[in-house]
Amino acid sequence: MDPIEVSYTDEVGFLDDDQRDWQKWIMDLLLLAKQEIKKDNPLEMSINFVDEEKSNQINRDYRGKDRPTDVISFAIEDGEEGLDLAAFAADPDFVEDIGDLFMCPSVIKRHSVEYGTGFDREFGYTIVHGFLHLNGYDHIVPDEAKEMFGIQGKVLEDYGLPLYPDQLDEGRGK
Repeated sequence: MDPIEVSYTDEVGFLDDDQRDWQKWIMDLLLLAKQEIKKDNPLEMSINFVDEEKSNQINRDYRGKDRPTDVISFAIEDGEEGLDLAAFAADPDFVEDIGDLFMCPSVIKRHSVEYGTGFDREFGYTIVHGFLHLNGYDHIVPDEAKEMFGIQGKVLEDYGLPLYPDQLDEGRGK
Protein backbone atom coordinates (compact mmCIF):
# COMPACT_ATOMS: atom_id res chain seq x y z
CA MET A 1 0.00 0.00 0.00
CA ASP A 2 1.23 3.43 -0.88
CA PRO A 3 1.96 5.88 1.92
CA ILE A 4 0.21 8.91 3.30
CA GLU A 5 2.25 12.09 3.43
CA VAL A 6 1.14 14.22 6.37
CA SER A 7 2.27 17.78 6.97
CA TYR A 8 1.75 19.13 10.46
CA THR A 9 1.15 22.58 11.90
CA ASP A 10 1.12 22.51 15.69
CA GLU A 11 -0.01 25.80 17.23
CA VAL A 12 -0.51 24.29 20.70
CA GLY A 13 2.60 22.13 21.22
CA PHE A 14 0.66 18.87 21.07
CA LEU A 15 3.38 16.97 19.18
CA ASP A 16 6.03 18.01 21.76
CA ASP A 17 4.91 15.20 24.10
CA ASP A 18 8.00 13.30 25.28
CA GLN A 19 5.90 10.28 26.30
CA ARG A 20 4.67 9.31 22.84
CA ASP A 21 5.61 9.62 19.19
CA TRP A 22 2.26 11.06 18.12
CA GLN A 23 3.24 11.26 14.46
CA LYS A 24 3.89 7.50 14.33
CA TRP A 25 0.72 6.80 16.30
CA ILE A 26 -1.32 8.97 13.89
CA MET A 27 0.28 7.37 10.82
CA ASP A 28 -0.44 3.86 12.09
CA LEU A 29 -4.13 4.75 12.51
CA LEU A 30 -4.33 6.50 9.14
CA LEU A 31 -2.76 3.55 7.33
CA LEU A 32 -5.22 1.14 8.97
CA ALA A 33 -8.11 3.38 7.90
CA LYS A 34 -6.70 3.71 4.38
CA GLN A 35 -6.47 -0.07 4.12
CA GLU A 36 -10.01 -0.50 5.46
CA ILE A 37 -11.48 1.81 2.79
CA LYS A 38 -9.36 0.07 0.13
CA LYS A 39 -7.59 3.20 -1.05
CA ASP A 40 -4.34 2.14 -2.74
CA ASN A 41 -2.94 5.34 -4.24
CA PRO A 42 -0.55 7.67 -2.40
CA LEU A 43 -2.27 10.39 -0.38
CA GLU A 44 -1.26 13.66 1.17
CA MET A 45 -3.03 15.70 3.81
CA SER A 46 -2.37 18.22 6.56
CA ILE A 47 -3.17 18.04 10.24
CA ASN A 48 -3.30 21.31 12.15
CA PHE A 49 -3.46 21.33 15.95
CA VAL A 50 -5.22 24.48 17.15
CA ASP A 51 -6.55 25.99 20.37
CA GLU A 52 -10.22 26.40 21.24
CA GLU A 53 -10.35 30.01 20.07
CA LYS A 54 -9.15 29.09 16.58
CA SER A 55 -11.36 25.99 16.48
CA ASN A 56 -14.34 28.15 17.44
CA GLN A 57 -13.48 30.71 14.75
CA ILE A 58 -13.16 28.07 12.01
CA ASN A 59 -16.33 26.29 13.15
CA ARG A 60 -18.26 29.60 13.21
CA ASP A 61 -16.91 30.91 9.89
CA TYR A 62 -17.22 27.69 7.88
CA ARG A 63 -19.96 25.68 9.59
CA GLY A 64 -22.10 28.38 11.22
CA LYS A 65 -21.62 26.82 14.68
CA ASP A 66 -20.33 29.23 17.31
CA ARG A 67 -18.40 26.80 19.52
CA PRO A 68 -15.07 25.00 19.45
CA THR A 69 -15.09 21.43 18.19
CA ASP A 70 -12.76 18.43 18.18
CA VAL A 71 -12.08 18.21 14.44
CA ILE A 72 -13.01 20.12 11.31
CA SER A 73 -12.24 18.63 7.93
CA PHE A 74 -11.77 20.44 4.64
CA ALA A 75 -11.81 17.87 1.85
CA ILE A 76 -10.19 18.93 -1.42
CA GLU A 77 -12.89 17.18 -3.45
CA ASP A 78 -15.78 18.28 -1.25
CA GLY A 79 -18.69 18.99 -3.55
CA GLU A 80 -16.86 17.72 -6.62
CA GLU A 81 -19.42 15.12 -7.62
CA GLY A 82 -18.37 12.99 -10.53
CA LEU A 83 -14.66 13.81 -10.35
CA ASP A 84 -12.91 10.73 -11.72
CA LEU A 85 -9.46 10.21 -10.24
CA ALA A 86 -8.89 7.13 -12.43
CA ALA A 87 -7.51 9.36 -15.17
CA PHE A 88 -4.75 10.48 -12.80
CA ALA A 89 -4.06 7.07 -11.26
CA ALA A 90 -2.02 5.92 -14.25
CA ASP A 91 0.51 8.69 -13.55
CA PRO A 92 3.17 7.15 -11.26
CA ASP A 93 3.90 10.56 -9.73
CA PHE A 94 0.27 11.36 -8.88
CA VAL A 95 -0.40 11.89 -5.19
CA GLU A 96 -3.98 12.62 -4.18
CA ASP A 97 -4.27 15.60 -1.85
CA ILE A 98 -7.32 14.75 0.26
CA GLY A 99 -7.39 17.95 2.34
CA ASP A 100 -6.86 19.39 5.78
CA LEU A 101 -7.85 18.54 9.34
CA PHE A 102 -8.03 21.10 12.13
CA MET A 103 -7.93 19.32 15.48
CA CYS A 104 -8.35 20.81 18.94
CA PRO A 105 -6.64 18.61 21.57
CA SER A 106 -8.30 20.38 24.51
CA VAL A 107 -11.80 19.66 23.11
CA ILE A 108 -10.77 16.05 22.42
CA LYS A 109 -9.59 15.77 26.03
CA ARG A 110 -12.88 17.23 27.31
CA HIS A 111 -14.86 14.80 25.13
CA SER A 112 -12.80 11.87 26.43
CA VAL A 113 -13.92 12.73 29.96
CA GLU A 114 -17.56 13.47 28.98
CA TYR A 115 -17.90 10.21 27.02
CA GLY A 116 -15.77 8.13 29.40
CA THR A 117 -13.64 6.82 26.54
CA GLY A 118 -10.19 7.95 27.67
CA PHE A 119 -7.91 10.28 25.71
CA ASP A 120 -6.24 7.67 23.47
CA ARG A 121 -9.55 6.25 22.27
CA GLU A 122 -11.11 9.67 21.74
CA PHE A 123 -8.04 10.99 19.91
CA GLY A 124 -7.96 7.88 17.70
CA TYR A 125 -11.67 8.25 17.02
CA THR A 126 -11.18 11.90 16.03
CA ILE A 127 -8.26 11.17 13.67
CA VAL A 128 -10.08 8.32 11.91
CA HIS A 129 -13.32 10.32 11.78
CA GLY A 130 -11.60 13.29 10.14
CA PHE A 131 -9.69 11.05 7.71
CA LEU A 132 -12.92 9.37 6.60
CA HIS A 133 -14.53 12.77 6.00
CA LEU A 134 -11.55 13.73 3.84
CA ASN A 135 -12.20 10.58 1.81
CA GLY A 136 -15.85 11.37 1.15
CA TYR A 137 -17.58 9.59 4.04
CA ASP A 138 -20.34 11.32 5.96
CA HIS A 139 -22.89 10.61 8.67
CA ILE A 140 -25.86 12.82 7.85
CA VAL A 141 -27.99 10.07 6.25
CA PRO A 142 -28.53 6.98 8.48
CA ASP A 143 -27.16 4.45 5.94
CA GLU A 144 -24.01 6.54 5.41
CA ALA A 145 -23.63 7.00 9.17
CA LYS A 146 -23.84 3.24 9.72
CA GLU A 147 -21.13 2.66 7.11
CA MET A 148 -18.83 5.42 8.40
CA PHE A 149 -19.18 4.49 12.08
CA GLY A 150 -18.75 0.82 11.19
CA ILE A 151 -15.42 1.56 9.49
CA GLN A 152 -14.32 3.75 12.42
CA GLY A 153 -15.20 1.08 14.94
CA LYS A 154 -13.34 -1.63 13.04
CA VAL A 155 -10.19 0.48 12.57
CA LEU A 156 -10.11 1.47 16.23
CA GLU A 157 -10.75 -2.08 17.39
CA ASP A 158 -8.01 -3.40 15.09
CA TYR A 159 -5.64 -0.80 16.54
CA GLY A 160 -6.49 -1.84 20.09
CA LEU A 161 -8.83 1.02 20.95
CA PRO A 162 -12.24 -0.67 21.22
CA LEU A 163 -15.22 0.78 23.00
CA TYR A 164 -16.64 -1.05 25.95
CA PRO A 165 -20.31 -2.10 25.62
CA ASP A 166 -21.54 0.70 27.90
CA GLN A 167 -19.81 3.29 25.67
CA LEU A 168 -21.48 2.33 22.39
CA ASP A 169 -23.90 4.66 20.67
CA GLU A 170 -24.60 5.91 17.15
CA GLY A 171 -21.83 8.50 17.16
CA ARG A 172 -18.99 6.78 18.97
CA GLY A 173 -18.09 4.14 16.47
CA LYS A 174 -19.97 0.81 16.27
